[in-house]
Amino acid sequence: MHDELVDHLTRSTPLSRGEALRVVQDVLAYFDETTEEYVRRRHRELQARGLVNATIFERIEADLRYRAVAPPELSLRQLRRIVYG
Repeated sequence: MHDELVDHLTRSTPLSRGEALRVVQDVLAYFDETTEEYVRRRHRELQARGLVNATIFERIEADLRYRAVAPPELSLRQLRRIVYG
């Protein structure tokens, strides 16, 4: 799976084929999160850093624009509902 990308990484970096494959798998797993999973994970991470919800939800809203496959735009209220139900 994704042999062309693995080949490219082995040619353009000092990674071995096995290392390149692990990197590709890790990146794909990272971007495989649903929007809801991403929002919940980021909320937990930012909350653990001591940020307040107003700041957290604004940061998540901004971050979502840069995901590999942009999710639909979510309001701050929709983000809160993902986290708190």
